[in-house]
Amino acid sequence: MTQLIYKIAPRALWQAAEEKGVFDGASVDHADGYIHFSTAVQAMETAAKHFADQDDLLLIAVETDRLGDALKYEVSRGGDLFPHLYASLPLAAVRWVRPLPLGSDGKHVFPEMTA
Repeated sequence: MTQLIYKIAPRALWQAAEEKGVFDGASVDHADGYIHFSTAVQAMETAAKHFADQDDLLLIAVETDRLGDALKYEVSRGGDLFPHLYASLPLAAVRWVRPLPLGSDGKHVFPEMTA
């Protein structure tokens, strides 16, 4: 069974990746040397911590079995294992892309996700 991991990205950054055919990451990814992802359980906290009050975001679901050995789970926030991709993200690995709007309470409204 394919596992999904999630990337939160500004719409403009993702549209540029679609035009290019590959996602090379955001500036924080470039600085750290890998593309940051979250599991379904981690995604809401990631949005609150790193994308608070940001609108026009997308949630990108990625199939882990299409990423090969470049995907590593490493200890990060709170001792949790987070998925990190040490390569560009091929768009063929993306299962879906959905809007991640802000709700009336100022928190992001997530679509249904699977672990």
